[in-house]
Amino acid sequence: MQAQRLPILAGWQWIRMGWILFRTQPAVLFTWTMMISLGLILAMLIAPIGPMIFITLVPTITFLTLTACRRIHNGERPVFSEWFKPLKEKALFGKLLRLGGLYMAISLLAALVAFLPFHTELSMALQSLDEAQDLTQFSQILNKPVMIFTVLYFILAALFWYAPVLVGWHGIAVTRSLFYSAVACWRNKWSLALYALIWFGIFNAVDVIFGVIANLVSLQVAAVLQVPANLFVASVLYCSFYPTYITVFRSIRKQDIDNENDE
Repeated sequence: MQAQRLPILAGWQWIRMGWILFRTQPAVLFTWTMMISLGLILAMLIAPIGPMIFITLVPTITFLTLTACRRIHNGERPVFSEWFKPLKEKALFGKLLRLGGLYMAISLLAALVAFLPFHTELSMALQSLDEAQDLTQFSQILNKPVMIFTVLYFILAALFWYAPVLVGWHGIAVTRSLFYSAVACWRNKWSLALYALIWFGIFNAVDVIFGVIANLVSLQVAAVLQVPANLFVASVLYCSFYPTYITVFRSIRKQDIDNENDE
């Protein structure tokens, strides 16, 4: 499984291709995003078990999302009654659950490595927060473990970025899929960095826009409007995952980018 090395501007092209894919079947993809968001909300209601289950299911959700995107890219219309059908093939769901279990375990380990050394300081800051109601000290102490966890999570993301489709579409073993995913991400680190920065900017721009609406109109109106806006942006984000795969692991698909640039 040879991963292609793409130019840095591929990060922007992935987003453009994701937008084009979303426009093909917006209703289906928007509904799927709502289902994912609803699942996350329900998971948060039964914390801490719920979030752990949701994180374990992330590779499965990723695989189903990219499978739907592949069908749309091939001119098909995904039907929700058949959405989960690919999981029944070759005991795939079990493999993705094992991948999800690893994702959950490594996430917890990363959190422990990041936050455990600062446990005493954080506990003392929380006590002082109850007394003084001042977030300054707590925020300053929290910055360090959050930065460490962010770095560790980028490494974790590289391991699992391509793993679900490598397991699901190519039948690659779980541990080997992590290796191939990490190598592919390293080869395209600058493209992925640009990709992440652009999406960071897009989501922040949405927050700024609705912050302005909240100030000019009302907080309630802004809150009501921002929910579908966030779902819309998230839908395009999920669609953009698919081109990050097909351009890196199928070099012939790079022609799709060239064709779109000619439009």
